Amino acid sequence: MYGGGQSRKHGNMPKAKNILVLHGPNLNLLGQREPLHYGSETLQSINQKLQDGASQAGVSLAVFQSNEEGELVNRIQQAGREQVDFIIINPAAFTHTSVAIRDALAAVRIAFIEMHLSNVFRREEFRRHSYFSDLAVGVISGLGGKGYELALEYALQASAGS
Repeated sequence: MYGGGQSRKHGNMPKAKNILVLHGPNLNLLGQREPLHYGSETLQSINQKLQDGASQAGVSLAVFQSNEEGELVNRIQQAGREQVDFIIINPAAFTHTSVAIRDALAAVRIAFIEMHLSNVFRREEFRRHSYFSDLAVGVISGLGGKGYELALEYALQASAGS
């Protein structure tokens, strides 16, 4: 286990050059799906804000959304080969079920933040369990789309060694 920032790519290292944002199942429906829980902002809008922030910081940011667990596992493994420096992941429903995604994150040992749009602790009991939180550098929950921006801000600062 490498939780608390003990990944191969966290700590005193050069500024991040490559950040990957992963969106899990149903996040492609943001803006129309359960706006009371997830807000009205679209995934396209969130991604554009992240791209703008990364561009201003001079870093590369890739985004990937899938409703398929195996596709997310494959993209995480690809991130390890691409020398991605930091991952921001909203595993969505896979938070509570996916040992496969957890194992992929553990295998590549890339520092990551677990991100949730809604406050999982104000929702159903089953949503309070995460297979990722103990591996994550941090968890952001309940801040809507702003949470992604805060995760990017942290990734940029942490990657710079601050």
